[in-house]
Amino acid sequence: MSNYPTLDEFDFPIALAVSDSRDVLALTGATEEVFDWKSVTKPLAAWATLVAIDQGRLALDDPAGPEGATVRHLLAHSSGLPFEEGPTQAPEKRRVYSNVGFETLAEHVAGAVGMSFGEWMQQSVLEPLEMESVRFNGAAAHGASATITDLLALALEMLVPTLISADLATEARTVQHPGLDGVLPGYGRQKNNDWGLGLEIRSDKSPHWTSEHASPGTFGHFGQSGSFVWVDPEADLTAVFLGERSFNQKIHVPLWPRLNTEILNAHAG
Repeated sequence: MSNYPTLDEFDFPIALAVSDSRDVLALTGATEEVFDWKSVTKPLAAWATLVAIDQGRLALDDPAGPEGATVRHLLAHSSGLPFEEGPTQAPEKRRVYSNVGFETLAEHVAGAVGMSFGEWMQQSVLEPLEMESVRFNGAAAHGASATITDLLALALEMLVPTLISADLATEARTVQHPGLDGVLPGYGRQKNNDWGLGLEIRSDKSPHWTSEHASPGTFGHFGQSGSFVWVDPEADLTAVFLGERSFNQKIHVPLWPRLNTEILNAHAG
């Protein structure tokens, strides 16, 4: 697509969708193919959790996970649980990106809603948003796959929420436990490794996978499958990307920021 020349530099199957709150602005590539999302599953799992919170089935500050931790800590990667293996730290000491934390969260939500997390996700998010291509293997941290159009449906829900209240959506995109440092996988240590509720917040992170021109309030997630979703509320834009090749320092690290800058420039104003 001429508006995004960087797309031509991906020499493997990819799919891209761009939208504002009114119209789909671009839909290109392998749009019918089901791609792995990997960690882009986390915003989906987070949204299912937020629906349960909005319905009063649990609360953000309910105890969950290790001693002293809450649902909020698990969503914000500040519970002290390790990435996958290793010692548990005290909550709020640093931001430790944690797959274990999301699996712990899913178990807690399942207990609160009285069904498996996969069933709850289906009922609370996938069916209402008509995300029919989603396959979920049970791992809340990285177990979803689907087409680009279904990822766009999730992104649009994040841009203009319909399943949760405006106040809870604002809380989700607000930095939780500000000032925590930590490692952003693939991009190294960040002094302010800011996260909301299951959503990474751009803030002043550098290096980063979004555009350097994105607003600090831009939020989303990327996955090791070579996938991303971001929402820039200031620009009223969202973009989603899926691809056949796993995240690669030589491919995605240089190309994603350029592509995302082209998206912002093409649809500025």
